[in-house]
Amino acid sequence: MTVDIEAQEPESTAMRFEILSSALKEGTSATARIGRLAFPGRRPIDTPNFIAVTSRGTLPHVTPDNISKHLQVSGAYFSLEDFVEKSQQNLSRPPPIFSAPTSTTHPTPLHSFTGTPSHITTLLAARRLPAVPSPIGNSTKSISIFTNTGFQNLSTTEYLSAISTLQPDISIPLADLTNNTTATPTSKRALRMAERTDEWIVDWFSSPLSPSTTTFAPVLPIPYPIQWEYLSRLAEDYLPSHQLSGLAIHDPDILPDLSTHQSSLLSLPLLSLSNPSNPHQILRHISLGIDLSLPNFKTAVSPLSEGCSCYACASHHRAYVHHLLQAREMLGWTLLQVHNHAVLSQFFSGIQTTIKNGTFERERINFSRVYDPEMPAGVGERPRARGYQYMSQGGEENAGKKRNKPAWRELGPTAEGETPVEEVPETTQTPVQVPEGDGAKELQEKGLGEVVKE
Repeated sequence: MTVDIEAQEPESTAMRFEILSSALKEGTSATARIGRLAFPGRRPIDTPNFIAVTSRGTLPHVTPDNISKHLQVSGAYFSLEDFVEKSQQNLSRPPPIFSAPTSTTHPTPLHSFTGTPSHITTLLAARRLPAVPSPIGNSTKSISIFTNTGFQNLSTTEYLSAISTLQPDISIPLADLTNNTTATPTSKRALRMAERTDEWIVDWFSSPLSPSTTTFAPVLPIPYPIQWEYLSRLAEDYLPSHQLSGLAIHDPDILPDLSTHQSSLLSLPLLSLSNPSNPHQILRHISLGIDLSLPNFKTAVSPLSEGCSCYACASHHRAYVHHLLQAREMLGWTLLQVHNHAVLSQFFSGIQTTIKNGTFERERINFSRVYDPEMPAGVGERPRARGYQYMSQGGEENAGKKRNKPAWRELGPTAEGETPVEEVPETTQTPVQVPEGDGAKELQEKGLGEVVKE
């Protein structure tokens, strides 16, 4: 089912999605496609495209005014756990985001609190992407989230209340996912994941939701036969009633099975929640039918390019950016972020053009021949990493390892196995004269000063 955007009334409050054309992959039912996703008052998103991932409610290194001036971002992903504290359990002290005022320029509490421009489509999920592994397991009515003050449980009722208050354009219901995202769950655990998520989706659609908020139901990263009952419920109960607006897919490899068994679901916009590590994976996901992706910019840092028209390239040269990075000035990373978004926007624009021209598969194969699948290791200095990105990783292989370099080091004798610290040569400089008083005698005994009477 597709929706004719032009036929919609201008004052319509419904999400609109139209598949404009597709490029069938030979020998399979998987297909790359181009379309348009639009929300009232937001900039339309031409698909395939990407949605920017925020951290603590902001796009790293870029202020809201520069998002409007220099970036082509049309959508932003937010996680509720970025805004939640344990104090919310005290009803007299809810998180500040819940009471954020709205205005014409910031039409929802989520836009207002984060300063997100009004033309940006907002997507709210419970957890960050990628999520910090939790030592606390999910229960029958809640999942474990990592807040500013530690891990805590988020119930389905609390999450529904947050969605109703914050009014995101797209909401993703809770899914029962494993804590270890790299390991394949056992058959027993996978079945429980499907059953719990199915129960939660029933509770979700039986609750009153804001008409301005659409639902992208999660598709679990488990085999289709295990979650077929849950997916059938989506197709038979919630798709015909227009309660279901899209799918949030944790593993795009399930799309061929959906095409065979639940093809009606593929009329919806498909959002990938996987974490592609390179452009080759993005192209592969698009070849399977993905419309929206959430690429990780940690692996997308590119040098400033000749011919690039972004603000960073048009206003500054490489030597200046190099100087900023060496001096650890935040402006350097801001300019790189502006350039990264421009490169990614051009990348998706090129994908849309090849699908329109019917050359997507050929160009995808050519891309794989020209570009190495492994992303090069970064050699520049990075900003200090936020602690939550590396906490709770566990494992002996990570014991004692830290992403950030220590800002200070201890002087004096070193422990066995440590790098010796170079001794500071003695100086003949006259000791600093310290007025007689508290602490002056102690400084003199340590050779750091000379006591003088006032």
